[in-house]
Amino acid sequence: MRRLSVLLGATAILLAACGGQGTPTLSPTATAVAATATPAAPTETPSPAPSSGTWSATGSMTTARYVHTATLLADGKVLAAGGLPVGFGRTLLASAELYDSSTGTWSATGSMTTARVYHTATLLADGKVLVAGGGGGSTPVTASAELYDPSSGTWSATGDMITARSLHSATLLADGKVLVAGGHDPGEAFASAELYDSSSGTWSAIGSLTTARTGHTATLLADGTVLVAGGNISAELGAPLASAELYDPSTGSWSATGSMTTTRSGHTATLLADGTVLVAGGQGPSPSFDVLASAELYDPSSGS
Repeated sequence: MRRLSVLLGATAILLAACGGQGTPTLSPTATAVAATATPAAPTETPSPAPSSGTWSATGSMTTARYVHTATLLADGKVLAAGGLPVGFGRTLLASAELYDSSTGTWSATGSMTTARVYHTATLLADGKVLVAGGGGGSTPVTASAELYDPSSGTWSATGDMITARSLHSATLLADGKVLVAGGHDPGEAFASAELYDSSSGTWSAIGSLTTARTGHTATLLADGTVLVAGGNISAELGAPLASAELYDPSTGSWSATGSMTTTRSGHTATLLADGTVLVAGGQGPSPSFDVLASAELYDPSSGS
């Protein structure tokens, strides 16, 4: 019996970060494995590609900015839009730019029609990006919304929200509509919610949250409902919440679910492969305003 040695290569994909945003970059690492083959039943068993769990620098943005949005587009590029620049004056940005993971570089794209901060950006089913609301501080909160078209690199106005809001949440639902909930105008947190219909470019009011909140998270669950958790009860950002609630698209209504173990605002919430939601970090209550390192899991099957 003859034995044939076959050399196989494997390539690992590593993650890199720039300005707080995780972005993919290729770093080839070869791993050789030997396989045997016979005339009757040739087999090859490559080893899994290795990973390093490390970070590496990638290209810098064309404009320094923070509290902006970053949206993964259908073609794999990342759209960064709006935010605040570095330095005095703190004039809101209308500019936008694209990250290309194949080259690790950023390039300018069309600017928004309205400068924004604390807005939301949602990838729609047709590949366009809906940007809505934003503002705060000395800048009036806006109800305006606009669409980015990746095919032309341009923005166009769409219907205004019913309520001007900032630090709200925006979630793409299974039916293609966008759920916007909560947020605030200076001095007031909202319980109101509304839906954007991309086919008509209009907004419609729906049932209100059980608790007014701003700076919360909203996560689309596997069953199509939306989990809203934490946030603040006022625009002063000194009274974070532990409460959570669920939106049911089939009824357009909200219902309470299990509260988090810790009050949080400005945290993150990530849907995991097993259907649970990982909540991490955030800010605690005044007067200490402690930044939190703790994390917890929400189980939709038990509501806790």
